[in-house]
Amino acid sequence: MDRVSASTRSQMMRAVKGKHTKPELLVRSAAHRCGLRFRIHKRDLPGSPDVVFPRHKVALFVHGCYWHRHPGCRKATTPATNVEFWAEKFRANVARDSRNRDALTALGWRVVEVWECEVPTMEAAKALMLKIFKAELAPH
Repeated sequence: MDRVSASTRSQMMRAVKGKHTKPELLVRSAAHRCGLRFRIHKRDLPGSPDVVFPRHKVALFVHGCYWHRHPGCRKATTPATNVEFWAEKFRANVARDSRNRDALTALGWRVVEVWECEVPTMEAAKALMLKIFKAELAPH
C-alpha cells in the first residue's frame, strides 16, 4: 500500500526530471574535463541522445536504472501497486530505447548507454569516458 495519496504520488512522479539529471551532469562534466567536445539533447537525432560527440559520431544516453530497467540492478525495482500500469510503462520505455538505438546505428552512430549506477562519482564518470574514448584520449 502506498503511503501517500494517488494525487500526491502522481505529482511526485511528474516532478522526476528527464534532462540534466545528476548522472547526466557528471558524465558531461567528465567528458569536458577529458577535453571532449559535445552537444546535448540533439533533437534532430532519434531519441534525442543526452550527450552527442559529433566528431566521434557517438551518441550517449544516460539511463536511470529504474525507468529504463537496468538488468540485474537493485535500483530497477517494480512498484507493488498498479502493477499492470508499471509493467506496460517499463516495457514501452525499453522498447523505445531499442528503437532509438537501432535507428541511430542505422545512421552510422555508435550508441553508448550509461547507467546511473555506473557513474556515482566524478572519478567513475571520467574512467568511463576514458574507456569509451580510449583511442582518442590516449597520450600521444
